[in-house]
Amino acid sequence: MESSNINPENRPTPTPALFDRITQSVILKIFIIFFLTLIMLIPLNMINELIQERKGREAVVSQEIAMKWGQEQVISGPILAVPYDITNETVETTSDGTKRTVYNNVTNYAFLMPNQVNIQAQVEPESRKRGIYETVVYTTQVKVNGDFAGFDLTTLKIDPNLLKWKETKLLVGIEDFKGLSKNPVMTWGNESKEMFKNNLDLKLFNGNLQIDLPLENAEAAKQKFSFQLDLRGSKSLNFLPLAKQTQIKAAGKWANPSFNGSYLPNEREVKDSFTASWDIPAFNRKLPAQWLGEPFTIYHFSGLDLNTEDHSAAYPPGSYMAESAVVAAAEAAHAAGSNLEISSDLDMVQINFLPSVNNYKKTDRVAKYGVLVIALTFVSLVFMEVIKKQRVHLIQYILIGFAMVLFYGLLLAISEHLGFNIAYLIASLATLLLIASFIKAITKNTKSALLFGVILSIFYLFIFVLLQLQDYSLIVGTVGIFLILAVLMRLSTKIDWYQFERK
Repeated sequence: MESSNINPENRPTPTPALFDRITQSVILKIFIIFFLTLIMLIPLNMINELIQERKGREAVVSQEIAMKWGQEQVISGPILAVPYDITNETVETTSDGTKRTVYNNVTNYAFLMPNQVNIQAQVEPESRKRGIYETVVYTTQVKVNGDFAGFDLTTLKIDPNLLKWKETKLLVGIEDFKGLSKNPVMTWGNESKEMFKNNLDLKLFNGNLQIDLPLENAEAAKQKFSFQLDLRGSKSLNFLPLAKQTQIKAAGKWANPSFNGSYLPNEREVKDSFTASWDIPAFNRKLPAQWLGEPFTIYHFSGLDLNTEDHSAAYPPGSYMAESAVVAAAEAAHAAGSNLEISSDLDMVQINFLPSVNNYKKTDRVAKYGVLVIALTFVSLVFMEVIKKQRVHLIQYILIGFAMVLFYGLLLAISEHLGFNIAYLIASLATLLLIASFIKAITKNTKSALLFGVILSIFYLFIFVLLQLQDYSLIVGTVGIFLILAVLMRLSTKIDWYQFERK
């Protein structure tokens, strides 16, 4: 019986199976990793939804605090209102088909805007917390003085004898009566009167403060006035300029005010505290200096965040608030019986007291770079795998991807308790240590783990720097990504990519 011995050196090398050749293909792995990066959009979107949910909860808590402390305040007026009676004739058809004329007596008013108003507001903002959430509230002392130039009866188009001068009212508008800490007193000429809440149909503002002024005649409307409001409010302080010339001066101890609305300050200075002044003529005022008609609310305040670039985001078309604003404006215009326009948030002077740090806004901005960071990390891992000739399995790519997504969850959770900067440091260090130790366990190479940790550190530092730059973030970010791409292109020229096809 013959036996043959085959030399192991001459034994033929087994051909790899098709599946093994596919799974070991670097080119195919790159395409799979590209697809994997797109899959990472799903958990990133879940993180974004969580951020929005926490932002919404913060807004609810802020509103609850405002309901008890005082909501956003709008100061407007004063306006003189002199009543007169008119008789309206309407023709009605009775049940038997006959027509009859019905006469209704209606009280209308002659309204007069002030000639000049000077406003001085001293604001003391402070932060209030409920649980982990924080909002900005304020107390303010607003001193107002000015004068009325009187009615121009030649253009008012009404018989002066019809005007009930003895029943004249003077009205001042605020937004939330709960914010009043003292009973305001109006000085008219040499006479002082305590203002009271108007519960009649004469409502020109959302909150109406009134005094009765028994004037003798039209000449008596030419008078100086002054009053002081001690108010509490939250988020923003707003002024609706109604006078022929309105001067506003505001000051307060707050380092992050935002001046918005229809008018920017003529002068402003912001350091640890702020001062700002406005000088506003009546050219942009939507109401005339005097007019006749039924009383109606002259503005609709919806609490728009005018600090945002997109006002529709705070007041989206089709929303309940948007629809209610349109309905309210239409009803007011109909009640006025004229073509008078209704003022809105965009016609006001707004001082918005921004929180010193907005953790949710910063976390949201960081999360927008999530796909970019994950993609660059995967690309860096592929290059390290090729250059170092150390294999990384697709499952391990997936685990690294989820670790990087979890970074944003850590950042959100920790920032609610320790602030954004500390949270960013802790979350980035935790992610770096986790991924670097994982790379070391895979490759059994400390240098590869350290190198990859340095690359990730550069990425996270780059994103943090972009957050601080604000106006220059776009150009710096674009240049930075361009340089990263240039480095990757340079490294790719050092690799013989055709070697994988030959293998």
